[in-house]
Amino acid sequence: MHSPWAVELVHYLQARGADITVLAPAYQGLKDHVIAGIPVKRFRYAPAVWESLTHESGAPNKIRRNPLYLALVPTYLLAGAVRLRRLCRDLRPEVIHVHWPIPNALLALWERRGRRPRLISTFYGADVALVRKYPALRPLLRRVVQESDACTAISRYTAGLVHQLAGVLPAVIPYGVDMSARPALAEEQKPARYEILTVGRLIERKGHAVLLRAFAKLREQRDDVALTIIGEGQERPRLEALIDELGLRGVAVLRGRVPDEELQRAYARCDVFVLPAIVDAGGDTEGLGVVLLEAMRYEKPVVASAVGGITDIVEDGVSGLLVPPADVEALAGALAYMLDNPEHAQELGRRARHLNAIRFDWDQIVNAYWRLYSGQAL
Repeated sequence: MHSPWAVELVHYLQARGADITVLAPAYQGLKDHVIAGIPVKRFRYAPAVWESLTHESGAPNKIRRNPLYLALVPTYLLAGAVRLRRLCRDLRPEVIHVHWPIPNALLALWERRGRRPRLISTFYGADVALVRKYPALRPLLRRVVQESDACTAISRYTAGLVHQLAGVLPAVIPYGVDMSARPALAEEQKPARYEILTVGRLIERKGHAVLLRAFAKLREQRDDVALTIIGEGQERPRLEALIDELGLRGVAVLRGRVPDEELQRAYARCDVFVLPAIVDAGGDTEGLGVVLLEAMRYEKPVVASAVGGITDIVEDGVSGLLVPPADVEALAGALAYMLDNPEHAQELGRRARHLNAIRFDWDQIVNAYWRLYSGQAL
C-alpha cells in the first residue's frame, strides 16, 4: 500500500540522478521490498498482527477511535530511529527528507550530528492538526522546524498552520500531476444514469456522510443519477448503515479499494467528481486534495468544500464549484447545477485542467525539491 503521487515524485527525482531509498514502517509483518523500482526499507515495531498504526485510515484517526494504539508509538519511534541509524551508517545519505514530521522527524533528529545529513521536513496537515489539538506537542514542532534545513508544506493552508504554531512559514510545494496529455482509455458504453464519483479513504474528514445526505436530496429531484464511492477505511460500517437509512441501496455504492486501471476508468466515466471534505472531530481536514487533480486530468467538473488546501486547486466558478463544508443543501445544489448545466460544467472541467497543468507541473515541483536538496533557497 502506497501513495501514487509519492511514487511518481521519487521517479522524477531518480530521473534527475537522485539515489533514493525509502524508509517506512512495516504493515503486519511486511519486510523490505521494492515498489516500482524504488527500494523500500521497513522497520518492525510490534508483532505482525498489531502493525497497523500508520496504514489504511492513518495513525491520528486510529488513535482517536482506539487510544490503545498510543501504546505502539514508543516502539514505533524507537524501531524507526534504530533502522534509520543503520541505514545512514550503510548508505551515508546527503539528505534526509521527512514526510509527516510529527512524529517522524524524531527519527531523524536522533541520527543527525553536526547538521548532516541535510534535513528537509514536509508537512501535510494531519501532523500539524495533531499539534493544534494537543498543545503539549508545540515545543516538538518548534524543535523540528528549527532543526530542519528547510520546511515545506503541500498547501497554503498547511503552511499557515505551521506558521501559526511554530513561527516559521514553510515553502509551499504541492503534489504534482502530469496533465500534459489527457489519459486515453478504451471506450466504454455510457451508463444510462449520470454518475457522481468520489475517491478517498473512508474516514471522517472526507465528508462521505455529508455527501450521502446531499445525494439523497438530489435523488428527491431526479432518479437518473448514481453515486460511486471508491476507498476503504474505518467509516465503512457507519456509511453502509447510512445508505440503508436513506434508502440509497443500489444507487449509492461503496466500491472499496480498486486496482489502478479500474480507478482510472471510474474517473473517465463519471459526470461529476466531488470532494465533500469537512473538519473532523480532531480538527483535521483536507491538506490539499490530490484526487481533485486526478479528476481534472480527465477534464471532469468538480464540486468540493471550501476548506483546507482544496482552495489551492479549485477556484469557485472558475475551475469548479466550492461549497461550505458540511452544508448538505449547498452540496446538493452544486451537484444539481453541474448536472443541469452540462455545457458550463464541461467548460469548468476544461479550464480546471488547463490552469492546474501549470500550477501543479511536476517539473516545477521537482526543481523546487532539487534546490532544497542542494542547499539552495527557493
